[in-house]
Parts: sequence; structure tokens; C-alpha cells
Amino acid sequence: MPNTKTTVRVDRRLEGSVLVPPSKSYTHRAVLMASLSDGDSIVINPLISRDTSATLKACKAFGASISNNDGCLLIRGARPRTPEDVVNVENSGTTLRFMTSVFSLADVGNSILTGDASIRRRPMQPLLDALGQLGVEAWSSRGNGCAPLVVRGGGMRGGTTDVRGEISSQFVSSLLAAAPLAEEDVTVRVTDAVSKPYIDATLAVASRFGVTIRRENYSSFFARSGQTYRPCTFKVPGDLSSASFIAAAVAMAGGNVRLEGLDFALPQGDAIIVDILSSMGVTVKKSGNQILIDSDGGTLKGGAFDLVDTPDLLPVVTALSLKCGSTVEIGGVAHARFKETDRIGVLTSELKKLGANVEERDDGLAIKPAKLRPSTLNAHDDHRMFMAFSLASMLFPSGIPVVGVESLDVSYPSFLDDLRRLGVDVRSEEN
Repeated sequence: MPNTKTTVRVDRRLEGSVLVPPSKSYTHRAVLMASLSDGDSIVINPLISRDTSATLKACKAFGASISNNDGCLLIRGARPRTPEDVVNVENSGTTLRFMTSVFSLADVGNSILTGDASIRRRPMQPLLDALGQLGVEAWSSRGNGCAPLVVRGGGMRGGTTDVRGEISSQFVSSLLAAAPLAEEDVTVRVTDAVSKPYIDATLAVASRFGVTIRRENYSSFFARSGQTYRPCTFKVPGDLSSASFIAAAVAMAGGNVRLEGLDFALPQGDAIIVDILSSMGVTVKKSGNQILIDSDGGTLKGGAFDLVDTPDLLPVVTALSLKCGSTVEIGGVAHARFKETDRIGVLTSELKKLGANVEERDDGLAIKPAKLRPSTLNAHDDHRMFMAFSLASMLFPSGIPVVGVESLDVSYPSFLDDLRRLGVDVRSEEN
């Protein structure tokens, strides 16, 4: 078990600039579609992390050739074949969900996908049911709708399928990634779609690789069969999910910081962090591929925030609420219970250790101002929990210990180094 305790504290304004790490979501999608392409592609500025490495390994397992050349991925695509061994996605839900559909495209054989304990608890039955309607045989080996999964090759027949969208947009994106390579046209009908910008990201990357998928609102999608992913050069944008934690650190501690390496032309729902911080009283400006943040470090304003399409902002907005002088209500994020952890439940239980006035709701939280007391927080091996609790640590003059630094390699391995460069004091110690 991880036993490192990390303390994050500030005693001055944060100053400087941060090159935002590459987007995890776009790296997954670009690597996958390049690996399905008929030819050689280049993925520039990829995020190399624990999660994206799982997708790289899975794509190699189905036959893609991938090499890293000075920070660029050179990818020769292939028609998927059955892997020689079990595919372990580790902690990457994106890899599990995308590859479940992709491995159905193999000609023969059965592909087996599994992952860590968290992955083996994450729901997959809605995707398995939807694939079944498209002529794919795929099932949970334990019969509980979770990994390990078995996917029978033979190709995706196509047709019309219905999928529930309230648990994860990744079910929809998974189907859409494989649908253009089906034997017949595919229509995907979706009920209660959440995290819509992530579906938009899938469509945007598919378009760059020469595939057209039509949508009506977010309730119906159509992919014509016989399409081919065409190789291209794709540059991964900076990750606004990761950038939100640096922006929040400036808002809470005070300072003037520039976030660089963003691309607002590609859809990222977490761009809404700009509006959230502005509503809390922080000065935030977008300029080209940068965000400029200026804060006096004073008390922030509360408010009500619907994060149905941006559930990854739940941890950071919750951390910001601890600095607010009025109530913060966060709703629309029932699907955050199906992430690496039950994020609503973990935020509630851990922040109550600090004396925070947190009300847990089915689809979110309400946080009222309260006098906080120091306590050790546990991120439960969830990278976004660790970053959120690191922000909470900055509210105490001496900081507070946070357990779970090892989880950062999932999405933002340089998080603590970036904080240090801005003037934050970060210390780690082993138990």
C-alpha cells in the first residue's frame, strides 16, 4: 500500500507560468485512431502516463506498430487482431471501454481484458448490451457486468443499437470509434447522455483521421460503414482538466500565473473552469493559447454549479469551495460515483475530517463555510482526489499530510513539480 505523505503549503503569492500537460482524453483518442488507420501517423505532444500507456500497449497488442521519437509517437496502423495474451488496462477506464468495441473487429478468436481492482468494479454491462445489438458477442467473465471481459472476434455486424449514457460517455465514444469499420451502417441511440464534450472530442479526432460520424443532438449518431481511418499528423492540446488544478491553486493562494499550451479550437468541456473561477471573483483572461489568472488570495464567492458535462471538475470545484465565504452547490455529477473512486462519497468522508460542512447528495455536494482543522487526507489512489486534497492542504499554514502521491502518474505526473516552480512548498515523507 502507498505510504508516502505529501504536504503542500504556501507562504507567498504564486508567480510564473506553467506549460499545461497534454490532454489525456485526446491522447487516448489520437493513439487509438492512428492505430486503426491505414498507414503511418504522427501524434505530437502526447501525454505519456499510466493511463495512456495502457492504451499504447493495447493498440500494440492488436497489431499497431508504435515508437516514441523525441516526444512524438510514430504509429503504423493495423486492422485489429486477437491479442496473444490478456490485455491488462491497469487503472484506465478509457482503455477498457474503447478496446472492448475495438477488439470485436478482430477476425477470429477471443480477446480478454482486465485491470486493477478499481477497473474490475466499474460498470460495463450497458456497453456489452449495446455491442450485442450490433452482432458482437462480449460478456463479463464473472457475470457481474464488470471486467474481466471476453470479446469474441468476427467483426461488428452493424445496425441500430441503444445505449444508456448516464453512467459514462465512454460507452458512446467506444461504439463510435469502432462503428465506421462495421460491416453495415451503425446507428447509436443514446438516452441521458452525460459528459457531452468528451463525445465531441471523439467526433473531432475521428474527423481529423478522415472519418465522418453524424449526430442529432446527443441522442442519435450515425456512422456509414466502409469508411477507413486515414493517417494524419495530430497535435494533442494541453489538458484543461489538469490546468484547472493549477488555476485553482492560484485562486486559493493568490498570485499571477500564465497557463500555456492550450487549444480552444478543440472541444474540452473543462474550459468552463474559466467561467467558474470568474464567478468566484478571480480575474481570468483567455489570450491565444494561454489563460492568465490573477487572484488576491482572498475569500471566494460561492454559487451553484451544474457539472453534468464536466464531472472531472467536481474535485477541483469542491476544493475551491473550502475557500468560499458562501455556500457552494455542485450538481449533475451522479456519474462521478463510477470513476476511479466514488468521488462524491470520498470527497464527503475525507473533507469531513477537516471539519468541512459537506452535505452529500445523490448527484453532488453542498459545501457551506466552516472553520477547518488539520487532518491527514487519503486520496484512495485517485489522481484527481490527490490534487484536490493538495489544494486543501494550502489552506493551512503548515499544510496537511495527503496520502496517495503515487496516483499522479495516471494523468499529471509533473503536478507537484509545476507547483514548486510557482513557489509552492512541497514536501514528502515515508511512513
